[in-house]
Amino acid sequence: MDKHNTQARDGHGSHGGSLKSYVIGFLFSIVLTIIPLVVVMNDLLSKTATIAVILVMAVLQFLVQLLFFMHIRDEEKPRFNLMALIFGLVILVTIVAGSIWIMTYNAVAT
Repeated sequence: MDKHNTQARDGHGSHGGSLKSYVIGFLFSIVLTIIPLVVVMNDLLSKTATIAVILVMAVLQFLVQLLFFMHIRDEEKPRFNLMALIFGLVILVTIVAGSIWIMTYNAVAT
């Protein structure tokens, strides 16, 4: 019997993380949420530095979600999910950058 039939029959064909992986991801998420909260609530840094901390923590939070909960590193070839994610990010960056450009250089609004 081949590997795919065995996985389909016993229900273990899907990728799933271990409890340890989920707990580590959860703890990282908590820490990456608390850090900017403490910085903002205690007014520890300047406005620019606070925004930088929030943005860095948001990117790290995104990576934690991808690695620990969406199992992006466990994917087998071909990497369709990774390609779809990259395509979505390209569209997102295009829309955000285009919106900022339009809002900045719109002559009608001034």
